[in-house]
Amino acid sequence: MTDDQPTQVGPEPKLRRELSLLDLTMTAIGGLVGSGWLLASMTAGTIAGPGAILSWVIGAFGVIVLGLSFAELSGMLPEAGGIIRYPKYTHGRLVSFLIGWAAIISWAGIPPIEAEAVLQYSSSYVHGLYNASAGSLTGAGLVVAVILVAFFFMVNYLGVKIYAKINTPLTFIKFAAPLLTIVAFLIVGFHPQNFSHYGGFMPYGWGGVFSAISLGGIVFAYTGFRPMMDLAGEAKNPQRDIPRAFIIAMTGVGILYMLLQLVFIGAVPGHALAKGWSALNYASPYANLALAMNLSWVAIILYGDAIISPFGTGLVYAAGTPRGVMAFSKNGYFPKVFQRVSTRGTPSGAIIIAFFAAIAFLLPFPSWQKLVGVLSSATILTYMMGPVSAMVLRRTAPHMKRHYRLSGLGFWGPVGFVVGSLIFYWTGWSIDRDLGIMTLVGVVVYLLYFLRDPNRSWDDVKSAGWLVGYMVFMLIWSKLGTFGGTNAIPSPWDELGVIAASIPFYFWAVASGRRTESLDSEAQKVADEVEGLSL
Repeated sequence: MTDDQPTQVGPEPKLRRELSLLDLTMTAIGGLVGSGWLLASMTAGTIAGPGAILSWVIGAFGVIVLGLSFAELSGMLPEAGGIIRYPKYTHGRLVSFLIGWAAIISWAGIPPIEAEAVLQYSSSYVHGLYNASAGSLTGAGLVVAVILVAFFFMVNYLGVKIYAKINTPLTFIKFAAPLLTIVAFLIVGFHPQNFSHYGGFMPYGWGGVFSAISLGGIVFAYTGFRPMMDLAGEAKNPQRDIPRAFIIAMTGVGILYMLLQLVFIGAVPGHALAKGWSALNYASPYANLALAMNLSWVAIILYGDAIISPFGTGLVYAAGTPRGVMAFSKNGYFPKVFQRVSTRGTPSGAIIIAFFAAIAFLLPFPSWQKLVGVLSSATILTYMMGPVSAMVLRRTAPHMKRHYRLSGLGFWGPVGFVVGSLIFYWTGWSIDRDLGIMTLVGVVVYLLYFLRDPNRSWDDVKSAGWLVGYMVFMLIWSKLGTFGGTNAIPSPWDELGVIAASIPFYFWAVASGRRTESLDSEAQKVADEVEGLSL
């Protein structure tokens, strides 16, 4: 008998509310501090030089604005995979499907990218798994990566309580290693001249600063808090703890990443910059620099953390991805089997399909650098729905209890949407094109579902007009712009055009929202459940 078959007649197994504020905060930090801190500083540095520090500041601002709207949403309606569910409450099935499709793409890619980071860093002492000259995993490396990904999902299959017991102490260790790196590099090997020599502070201009936000792994690193939101349905007190966990995690980790970029820029030896920042090519950036400074004991710790940090983040996202699949199934887009919960309280069917989706990312993107841009672009697209849904629910469900309410949403909503649009645009035409193709596949899948659905609603199609128009505009603009496009629209007019177009698209999106049947029939049940927990 399997875990999916209860041994006795009784209530159907459900997700268990067992996560405390500490567990949620550690989940957010665990997602934020992964392969990003190990590799993003160098990748961003090769794109922007010392100006990458500005990239971290701009990226943090955009993600925090977007994330706070999700803190309001998840505190009000704590659901597993809420990032997919909220658009259904405000705009109906088509918008929910398209946002969910992008979310599934970004979710499924995280466990394999973290496995790739483990193997890339360990290539300095475990040979034959990563080809540095080709910048990708070898055949043997791909096999090991599959095993790592399988382990991520196996731990989550065993139950959320076991997951929390492993992840919480693991995250404390993950946070200590970068702090040690900052202190050691500042004391032993900091070269202030790196910020003014070798092309100056911004050797590649503002274009480099903006590109680094998406292509350098900055958005990828900052959006790691999302699995914490996905686990809202398993929090003991989600309305109180979700907003607190987000604010604590983003504040601490944001400062940490900026300091890490600072010490990385200052630690690079002058001879390594003879051909400019773009020529840097460290397989294990911080560990290689530590060895160059004769800090072998720091390098040993970093090599160890290079396994722990990505491993912990892979574990976190292996928890979040199945909740997203489960939410997709609840919306009616995947078979009901993916809503199945084992006697351990885990979405067993969703975990299995999430594992195979993760494996599918390893072959076309066999390295961290090749996968990070696609995931960043898909992730920021899903986040831009946060302020839209929050504003619509302010109008359609004003009396629902909000433990956290984002002040100034009328101002910060469009600001966040504009910044998200710019980040999406800065990713560049080649990646935006690939994401557009993936989205088109999603549209075809939805149409097959829509035409067979006896309860289909044309109101859902009308509510999605803004999103279809927005995606078409962004793809055409990206093709014509200066970030990998044809340069038909020169800088800064291309970015000003994105800003000018994003504002009306945001207000169109808000105006298209409505009180859907899903909000009446499902969201209120969730709110009632949370009210019951507080009694």
